Amino acid sequence: MKITKNIIIAFYLLCLAFNASAQSINWEEIQNGIWKASVGVPEDISLLKMADIQPKKEALDNLPDATFPFSKDKISTEVIDGKTYLRFPLTREEQLYGLGLNFKTVHQRGRIMTLHVDHYGGKDDGRTHAPVPFYVSSRGYGVLIDAARYITVYAGTGVRVDTEDPPVLRDRNTDKKWDPSPYSDAVEILVPAKGTDIYIYGGSSPMEAVQRYNLYNGGGYIPPKWGLGFTQRVPTLYSQDDIIKEATEFVEHDFPLSFIGVEPGWHSMAYPCTFEWDEGRFPDPKKFNTELIAMGIRSNLWLNPFVSPVGSLYPKVKELSGSHTVWNGIVPDFTIKETRDIFKKHFVDNHLSIGVSGYKIDEVDGFDRWLWPDVATFPSGYSGEQMRQVYGLLVQEMTGKWFKELNQRTYGLVRASNAGASSLPYVIYNDYYSHRDFITALINSSFIGVLWTPEVRASKTAEEWVRRMQSVCFSPMAMLNAWADGTKPWSFPEVETAVRDVANLRMQLLPYIYSTFSQYHFEGLPPFRAMNLVDGFSFEQQESAGTLSSTDNPYAMAIKKEVKDQYMMGDNMLVAPMFEGETERKVILPAGKWYDFYDGKYVGSNEIITVSPGLEKIPLFVRDGGIIPMMPVQRQAPAKGEMVDLEVRHYGTKEGSFKLYDDDGTSFDFEKGDYSRVDIKVIKDKKGNLKGSVSKPEKGKPYGYNKQVSWKFMTK
Repeated sequence: MKITKNIIIAFYLLCLAFNASAQSINWEEIQNGIWKASVGVPEDISLLKMADIQPKKEALDNLPDATFPFSKDKISTEVIDGKTYLRFPLTREEQLYGLGLNFKTVHQRGRIMTLHVDHYGGKDDGRTHAPVPFYVSSRGYGVLIDAARYITVYAGTGVRVDTEDPPVLRDRNTDKKWDPSPYSDAVEILVPAKGTDIYIYGGSSPMEAVQRYNLYNGGGYIPPKWGLGFTQRVPTLYSQDDIIKEATEFVEHDFPLSFIGVEPGWHSMAYPCTFEWDEGRFPDPKKFNTELIAMGIRSNLWLNPFVSPVGSLYPKVKELSGSHTVWNGIVPDFTIKETRDIFKKHFVDNHLSIGVSGYKIDEVDGFDRWLWPDVATFPSGYSGEQMRQVYGLLVQEMTGKWFKELNQRTYGLVRASNAGASSLPYVIYNDYYSHRDFITALINSSFIGVLWTPEVRASKTAEEWVRRMQSVCFSPMAMLNAWADGTKPWSFPEVETAVRDVANLRMQLLPYIYSTFSQYHFEGLPPFRAMNLVDGFSFEQQESAGTLSSTDNPYAMAIKKEVKDQYMMGDNMLVAPMFEGETERKVILPAGKWYDFYDGKYVGSNEIITVSPGLEKIPLFVRDGGIIPMMPVQRQAPAKGEMVDLEVRHYGTKEGSFKLYDDDGTSFDFEKGDYSRVDIKVIKDKKGNLKGSVSKPEKGKPYGYNKQVSWKFMTK
């Protein structure tokens, strides 16, 4: 039989039709302003499933109604040859944020990224500790791809032949505006799976979309009060006596200390781990934890989850572990309940029951050359790739539940996370050590529902030491990590006072910081926020702000650029870190009047200012009418039942209000309504004078502040 050219073409087209199927999408509004759709056949493992999210429906219902952010027919989906292709529209004026914990960039439009859990390697290419497949638009919506896969995102880079809004055709020979990366009107995403779930979060602003994302994931975590105090991580081979001695040195130096990080030497073997106390360095771990607690200090144990052949857990979980080892340790499959139960019994019996307060979960991120390879298999049937994307989530969720079942809040560190982590009790850290990039990461964390600490480890100069300490004291965890060299907060004696001052300032600000974390939980508002999430600092507003020129309109020009070295802590305080070698810096002030935190003086409004704070201070600014509740200096966070004095500062000339939150500081009873929220108000009397008031807490609810309130009206 003669095979004609037309028959071959027809057969080829038939094959294409068999392997490719355009998907009609059914969008369901599953919560107020949140829509979900399934494409193809989603896998039974996903990021949100592994995080075991529990949406805060009531809080979501309290948000304003939202409309679907674009025409549904503009979304394109196809499943081709076992892979899912997604396309979402973009308008010309949009900017995109999120897409993982990035360290160098805030604006993500125009980037190509493969979202892959890994150590951060110095490039914002998608390989990072929290490669969250969630992006937020400056137009006020968010998109999440809930797939436990290495997802490739073309964030406004590819230009389709059939695009409705093509870039201008230019001749490179004659046109200076020719662009090698022309305008694209779409975000295109490749998921290497036969299907996926998609979530779209609506809103009237980027912040509202982020709120919906966080609340759908259970609301942000409120740390125990001690978790917001200062923490020191001690050298690797410190014994229990060495650690008690170090805690005593903090008393002698009158330096804050609320919890201590115990590094790998507590294990009888580490890399891989036994999770059993070394009898030489820790002959009596129960006594060790009891002594620390008597000093008002909690312990936090380092681990990686790879089980040593000499540990008692090894024979129990060997058949429940993956096909490949990490440092000769087996990799437990935590998607299996039996594995989780075995670990729970061991950890509760040997750690939690004697007073251990939390964990630092290391090495669950990468690098490829030592973590399990993608060819690894697991007894659950999940692939090495899938396990790589969710392993950090699994360990966080598992350990967090152990503490919650004891009605005890924890707060720890982790090296890998992903979508759905908002309610998990962990802060991300890494081995990278760029001060500037640490601040950019802190800013980016606010878009994706994770917490990040710009920890301090070492410095070459006293100046760098102070600047790093100032930054870490205005972050989710004020931590000095001395595991490698035993450094102390007072290692540079010439700046010991300046370092102590900023640590004490953090302690004074605990009422404000704790209330800010309560907003994270109840309202989905990140405690540390990118400027692009702040009212009066809108990327979109600047589109009509006039000529983008450094001379004609410098403020608009500045906002169009990436703002990656300043951020908000809560509603009222703007933080502008200083870096080594700087004696001054520029700060972009959002709309409204702003005042210096330290002296209350007016500094500007809706403009760029230059500040020279000196070495002893980190630049801090408060919005007009801003209220900052504070407490007296003390070395440790208030204990359960402890009463402290309250100082309320007011800035500017406007009236203002603040909701001061409090609970017992240690348990989850607040989830049952056992908390206080009082109204702090400043109003003008008939003569125009500012007067302050604090409402009474509800009887029977925990409230740790004395009745007498000290008022400071900072702006004279």
